[in-house]
Amino acid sequence: MSKARILVVDDQPINVQLLKRKLERCELEVSTANNGLEALEQVRLHKPDLILLDLMMPDMDGIEVCERLQASSDTRSIPVIFVTARTTKESKLEGLAVGAVDYITKPIDLDETVARVQTQLRFAAINRENLELQRRLEESRRAATIGAVAQGIAHNLNNLLGVVIGYLDLIKSGYDKPANVKKNAQNVDDAIQRIVGIIRQLSTLVVKSRPELTRVPLQRLIDGGIRRFHTDYKLDAGIVVNNATPDLEIDTNIETFEEVLSRVLINAWESYHEAPIDQRPISISTRVFDKARGDKMVELKVDDEGDGITEDIRDRMFEPFVSSKRTVGVGMGLTIARHSLRSVGGEVTMASRAKGSSAILVHPVRDPRHRDKSKDLDD
Repeated sequence: MSKARILVVDDQPINVQLLKRKLERCELEVSTANNGLEALEQVRLHKPDLILLDLMMPDMDGIEVCERLQASSDTRSIPVIFVTARTTKESKLEGLAVGAVDYITKPIDLDETVARVQTQLRFAAINRENLELQRRLEESRRAATIGAVAQGIAHNLNNLLGVVIGYLDLIKSGYDKPANVKKNAQNVDDAIQRIVGIIRQLSTLVVKSRPELTRVPLQRLIDGGIRRFHTDYKLDAGIVVNNATPDLEIDTNIETFEEVLSRVLINAWESYHEAPIDQRPISISTRVFDKARGDKMVELKVDDEGDGITEDIRDRMFEPFVSSKRTVGVGMGLTIARHSLRSVGGEVTMASRAKGSSAILVHPVRDPRHRDKSKDLDD
């Protein structure tokens, strides 16, 4: 195991030598500097695990050295212990305010200094381990997500290709029956469209740029989302809308918002499973509320009275291809909806009701980062 490297910085050579000898006896590797500029050069050449930094030095004092270290992402994490003859509370607070982790006053007690150095080295090692663990966990989550998506795609595409091949065989065997050929050809076309839909969903997931925002009346977005729901899924289901904010305009991406709402609506409609088509009530309600820091948010709640959220998918329902539906070629609707709404600063969550469930869409009313780019639409 390599030794920890300590950088000792002091404009008094005797102090540097005392500290260097003591630390080296404790199996620590030590480099030295006699002023602030030398210290920064030593950090550049041999990044230390910890710095013992004299506060009072000519030309560049310890405060400025620490500020420069904090200004760079490469050196910000190096723990700095100030060493100084100043013992006032204000001096200590000033040093801690610029990023120092500890404070040692002169005359130096060498044993105490070593103990503090070793304590900070242990803290730094624990922090590095935590960061590495977080990195590995993130990689594991990413790999698990990619695996789930790949497995889901393969499963769905295989099923859909099986459907296509089956109907093609029926067409071949019944080519002399035009009505059956037409019906089976339509079934082939439907399956192909669902394959195209999966590919389109994947394209949505990999879009990384934030879409352009436009100022749009909320009611227009709701109407557009319902219209898309009817068109995309070939349904004529009635949706009850209770818009408590009829004059509200929000900064959003029209395509994204309508797509998200249509996906949430089909999820609500399909939650009924066995219910007759004309007995599947769905309602949309809205409200405006203030988030932390005073940001105004609008909430759209889509309520259904379907079968609700089962326990086996409650904690995984936003993962790709986790679904209670019994249809071939589904399972990314809520995943896409959440990803898309987050791209414009919003969020999608699901909640259980006494009967059925609620999909809750939250969206900023105004986005300061895009306000200057927003454009008003004429009705």
